[in-house]
Amino acid sequence: MQYTMWKLDNTIKNYDWGSKTALSELFNISNPTNLPQAEIWMGAHPAGTSTAISADGSKIKLDQLIADDPLAILGAQTYHRYHGLPYLFKVLSAQMPLSVQVHPELSKAKLGYLKENQLGIPLDSATRNYKDANHKPELIYALTPFWAMNGFRPIAEIIELFTQLTIPVLEKYIQTFANDRTDNGLKTFFHSILSLNYDEKQHAISALLSSIEHKHEIAFTTIKNMALQYPNDSGLFSPLILNLVRLEPHQAMFLKAQTPHAYLQGTGLEIMANSDNVLRAGLTSKHIDIDELFDNTTFHSIVPEQLLTTPVQQDNKVDFPVPVNDFAFEIINSDEQQCSQFIRSAEIIFCLEGKVTLSTVTNRVTITAGESVFIAYCAGKFDYQGKGLLARAFNHTN
Repeated sequence: MQYTMWKLDNTIKNYDWGSKTALSELFNISNPTNLPQAEIWMGAHPAGTSTAISADGSKIKLDQLIADDPLAILGAQTYHRYHGLPYLFKVLSAQMPLSVQVHPELSKAKLGYLKENQLGIPLDSATRNYKDANHKPELIYALTPFWAMNGFRPIAEIIELFTQLTIPVLEKYIQTFANDRTDNGLKTFFHSILSLNYDEKQHAISALLSSIEHKHEIAFTTIKNMALQYPNDSGLFSPLILNLVRLEPHQAMFLKAQTPHAYLQGTGLEIMANSDNVLRAGLTSKHIDIDELFDNTTFHSIVPEQLLTTPVQQDNKVDFPVPVNDFAFEIINSDEQQCSQFIRSAEIIFCLEGKVTLSTVTNRVTITAGESVFIAYCAGKFDYQGKGLLARAFNHTN
């Protein structure tokens, strides 16, 4: 193989919820159209594959580069297990909240995808739940203060928050929940809120917003901010039901399958399995399939202290362990001393700060903040030198 490392030209997604300024401020990425820049996609996903640029200036789509020689690019273990690059790496910058959603576990994704194919539901249909047969575990690593919701609050906390409010439409459901403080009671209560008819929902939301008008706790101010974008959405109740989490820069959080979550505001790195399976629960104009959502949700409280990923420091690297093999993530602190990194899969390296030169047996690439490279498995290792901070995405092969 002539080259084993390529600089990447990545797709920017202009979703409405994105920030117009964050990527420019952090990475000096231009925004000539002044559109929201929500995500930078680094990887080979068909909805936004990166372009690989060789040392001689030639360009090829990353998915095509991989398809041309998958064993050399991915390695035999990765190729035979995943049949492609198993992860998607992103920079995500949210100015407004994303939808409340869950992702299916692997077995249910396979069954759901097969079932919808058998029913003849087109992949691009608005009512399609399963776009592929894969799960979608995720890790978010904060670059700025980053607000999110993740997992159900402790049950006593949910009931206490709701009993502070006067919402006549929900009183009987709150009372029933207070008398059945179990996972099943939580499931029934959540289902009651999502199943309100149009008039009930409007009355409940109106009463909610009136009740919190003079309240300033973080759950209530979060609802007020959400209501600016989603004034008639049942998702406005989610900050009372889900844990609110603030990540500080360099903190990370893993998002488990079957756990409701939403990103609210901030910029971070996100790495996930290469899937697009999303089951929505609120803060969206898109399709919500309540039955499928509930069949793929684990109704169990999580205390906020359990949500952050505990980093593992080793020399100049910080690893953020995850309970899946589809992806792995670490931060490398580079300096003027040359260091080596052995690799067992294809890797994407994103420069967060500074200027770092990476070398393989075939070629050398220098990247600065906001730039990235793709390194083939067959490189075996890469060297890096120069003062900077690197984010390393790869996958485990054991």
